[in-house]
Amino acid sequence: MDLPEPIRRRLGDFSRTVFVDPTHSRLSPEDHVTFLNQNREVVSNLPLQMSLFFNLWFFPLWWISEVVMLHLKYPALPDYYKFILITILILMTLIEAIRLYLGYAGNLQEKVPELAGFWLLSLLLQFPLTLFQLFNEAILIQPLERGVHIVLALFILAEALSGFVALRAMVRHTESRFHLRQFNGIQELGA
Repeated sequence: MDLPEPIRRRLGDFSRTVFVDPTHSRLSPEDHVTFLNQNREVVSNLPLQMSLFFNLWFFPLWWISEVVMLHLKYPALPDYYKFILITILILMTLIEAIRLYLGYAGNLQEKVPELAGFWLLSLLLQFPLTLFQLFNEAILIQPLERGVHIVLALFILAEALSGFVALRAMVRHTESRFHLRQFNGIQELGA
């Protein structure tokens, strides 16, 4: 059952008066044309962005648990493992901060070099360091450490896979835009 036309019109006018800001300037027809003619496809990757977001919130928990566990087992470790674990903690902290920044910038701003840097840092540095801490039994792995390293390794693996998909899509999109720009230049010359 539909509302009668006069009531529908009054409700529409009322809702526009209440919910639309009258001080907001209206777009001119030229603004509509320039906005609609951009034809800009968004190629950001939502699974990558979600895993980056959750990793950003998980990283402080990982860092605190890693520092606490290192403090507890420090007296029982050999001297060379003390040096190695402290170095790895410092390196992983710096790499993770840079990696998360590059991931956010590369994915949200659709920048290929930043996303490629994120992907390389993930695969070549962060993932091997995490696997070293996860599988080297000589560093006296505690259950809390094993749990947080497994979660961090899963985050890094998911980000590497979705980062590869996002990077491939962005490169293809950038390549097609480059070729279309060449054709636009040819059309302008012929006109």
